[in-house]
Amino acid sequence: MSIQIEIISPEKVLVSREVDMAVLPGMEGDIAAMPERAPMMLLLRGGVVALYDGDTVKDRYFVGGGFADITPTRCTVLADKAMPVSEISIDNATAQLEALSEAWDQADKTDTTRLSVLQDQIQAVRAEIEAGSPTI
Repeated sequence: MSIQIEIISPEKVLVSREVDMAVLPGMEGDIAAMPERAPMMLLLRGGVVALYDGDTVKDRYFVGGGFADITPTRCTVLADKAMPVSEISIDNATAQLEALSEAWDQADKTDTTRLSVLQDQIQAVRAEIEAGSPTI
């Protein structure tokens, strides 16, 4: 038994296919979307969506946050940013992290809304760098 997964970024639909399971980076921790799971909406943190065929991870996609709608037959990921892990540019992500860190340093520390947004963005870029780094 399988589920239909769609990963959608602001630019395009990256994935639309059947998988046995998808493991998603939820804000409260990773969660598996699989057949006959109870429906739920999930807030995503920056991290990797792993797509399984059987017990094997067949594809990995980085998402920079967003939402997932999980039903017993499908999982729709609406990502703020999404790309195959193989396409992550460590140089671009590192430059983005430096810019965000500078914005953090210059931010008004009483503007908690701005600080929260910056914190989420920094965490997402750190997750992107980690996802794109070669494993040893």
